[in-house]
Amino acid sequence: MALWMEKGSEPLTENEKADLEAIAAIKESSALELKEKGNQYVKMGKKHYSDATDCYTRAINQKALTDSETSILFSNRAHVNLLLGNFRRALNDANDALKLNPSSIKAIYRAAKASVSLNLLDEAQDYCQMGLHLDPKNEELKKLEYQIGLKILENEKHEAQEIVSAMENRGLKIGKAMYRELTGLKKPVLDKSNILHWPVLLLYAEVMSSDFIEDFCETDMFSLANVFADDQPLPWDVENNYKREFIELYYEAGSGPRLSKEKLLRYLLEGTAAASNGEGIGDEEKNAVDDIKQNQSSPKWIKVNERRTLHDVLKEPNFIIPEIPVFYVVSKQSSFYKKFKDGKWAPPSSSGETHTKYGVANSH
Repeated sequence: MALWMEKGSEPLTENEKADLEAIAAIKESSALELKEKGNQYVKMGKKHYSDATDCYTRAINQKALTDSETSILFSNRAHVNLLLGNFRRALNDANDALKLNPSSIKAIYRAAKASVSLNLLDEAQDYCQMGLHLDPKNEELKKLEYQIGLKILENEKHEAQEIVSAMENRGLKIGKAMYRELTGLKKPVLDKSNILHWPVLLLYAEVMSSDFIEDFCETDMFSLANVFADDQPLPWDVENNYKREFIELYYEAGSGPRLSKEKLLRYLLEGTAAASNGEGIGDEEKNAVDDIKQNQSSPKWIKVNERRTLHDVLKEPNFIIPEIPVFYVVSKQSSFYKKFKDGKWAPPSSSGETHTKYGVANSH
């Protein structure tokens, strides 16, 4: 009998072909009937949503419909899963629908809705843009995209406020950036365990060069073996003065006024959608670097105890963090060491001079 033929095998007789066609027709009819029954259950309300998903699932499992019709089944099940609050299932169903029919606006909309509920806002925006590319006048997608934009703004502000609170709780003092020309706009990140991760700039005062650590966890000590490996000397260190055993780290004490909470929040929002919405740093801060240096006497250098954590060093009362931590690297073996320790060397006095004198920071 054709009923027992293995999948992929060819029927041998006309009767077997007729049997297979009859079975396919029955399965197709059953799948369409289950689809309509599922639609009716949705209309009957919340108590019947589970029945609806069951019908759509059974219809899909028939594997008797075209890709376009099966895509509708997945999209319909995504819709019910959204109503039930099963957002991950809804997103999976919507994506399965799109695999079969990439131009399904309903599936795109439901994928966007599910992504919003899962707080996958970037993905949700992508779905909206995909849908509006196919249907530029779709009002539902336009409205959803606008709502997603507002939610992104809200999240960015909330994340920035959480970082400000974390800094306040730690007693950290943040000042204006001094070396952004070397690093670009960089910010600390607060992870889910409420631990701050800092970008850190290392400046070699003697040679006007720099290194950059992308992610320095505040709970870590100053283990700089990767930067100062004995078997990989710094390219400019021809006299091998800057070996790990010879170097010392310093920070500049009281290197300028502390940012207000409002200005700190503005800095943390720079480069975000919230900043483009009027939350960026105002023009009144443009000359802050020059003002800081003009009001400052000879620098006071504080040696870093490398057995302490970054957190312990940053919370020192005299450490004003210039947006991101900056440490100066000197070598005890170098003739420059005494000049530095005696306060006869000072950082460049303006941002323009900084950019000219220091090389671009290398990342680690």
